Amino acid sequence: MDPKLIDDCVHCGFCLPTCPTYVLWGEEMDSPRGRIHLMRQHVEGTPVTPEMAGHFDACLGCMACVTACPSGVRYDRLIEETRAVVEREHRRPLAERAFRALVFATFPRPRLLRALRGPLRLYQASGLAPLVRRALPGPLAAMEALAPELTARVRLPRLVRARGPRRAVVGLLTGCVQGEFFPQVNSATARVLALEGCDVVIPRGQSCCGALSLHAGRPEQARRLARRVIRTFERAGVDTIVVNAAGCGSAMKDYADVLADDPAWSARAAALSAKVRDLAEFLAELGPAAPRHPLEITVAYHDACHLAHAQGVRAQPRALLSAIPGLTVVEVPDSAICCGSAGTYNLFQPGAARDLGDRKAANVLATGADLLVSANPGCTVQITSALARRGREIAVAHTAQLLDASLRARPARALLRGGRP
Repeated sequence: MDPKLIDDCVHCGFCLPTCPTYVLWGEEMDSPRGRIHLMRQHVEGTPVTPEMAGHFDACLGCMACVTACPSGVRYDRLIEETRAVVEREHRRPLAERAFRALVFATFPRPRLLRALRGPLRLYQASGLAPLVRRALPGPLAAMEALAPELTARVRLPRLVRARGPRRAVVGLLTGCVQGEFFPQVNSATARVLALEGCDVVIPRGQSCCGALSLHAGRPEQARRLARRVIRTFERAGVDTIVVNAAGCGSAMKDYADVLADDPAWSARAAALSAKVRDLAEFLAELGPAAPRHPLEITVAYHDACHLAHAQGVRAQPRALLSAIPGLTVVEVPDSAICCGSAGTYNLFQPGAARDLGDRKAANVLATGADLLVSANPGCTVQITSALARRGREIAVAHTAQLLDASLRARPARALLRGGRP
């Protein structure tokens, strides 16, 4: 924990109403300034106690406080450093250690996720889910409940050619969860980029970007995965890397900091980070070329925390959606409050995540929208699960899927059947 960063906090309290856990519980030690106070105690010699670790674990890392802070406190850096300290110094119970080991042995490995698709599809078709869910222990039950309904696997080509005059050559990160659980989002992304005049390079053998590890106090794993991604896209030889998952884009833009202390990789990491753009960010910079066709539909746009707070990408998705003829964009109340997904948070802190998901679901339903737009797979599964608990359904789609439907003149009803036009 960097004492200089800790000293930047003047304990003004502007962060309090933006912090999801403080909003839930009203507990000072579960607010950003309260956690910074605990960080200071540790720097001054207090060991990491179970209670202290619990307050740090309860943080979602959503970075809403970074947006709200008038003093420019880098709470994002502080909480990442603190989590690494907790993982080194705090001895978790055996069951918790085993579950964390399972998560980080599974989710950062696209090949393993791919191997799990078949059994998971069979399980989902079996009708056994309610019975199995009741028999599973808490953390595994939370994981099972969040599993999205799988669609057919999509294998993208190595290169998708631009339609019409070529305006750019871009690389596409396929992602772990996005690539295996939401392949239709990657397909839509590639089509949209091609229709807007981009050659889309999709390197084979992509690894995890390291976002989950980086945000969970596992810096060595994050660095190892970052090096793999850097090598992959260096070989691809593209000037821009387009990312359609908010958490992944945030982590890749941070590679310069992640590998800053590695002389062999720091310059390469900085060069890679400079090339990364969120899909909406890139399309806004590129400007439209392909004609838009009407979508007569009302959508609620959900701000993924690692897009809005970490990357500062807020206006671009709304502008892209608003430019679709016939489409109406409405805002979700309390949009700055996290939905409770936060990478692995809804697996490790299922109670708080459930409360935040229920809160977000109620706010989404209050909009009366036909469809929810989310730019992060974690948010999609979290909000979909929360809506299901309320016995309500609303289709959820990615920004890319709406643009794809509009550019290809697909009917809006296809999106309402599950976002697969």
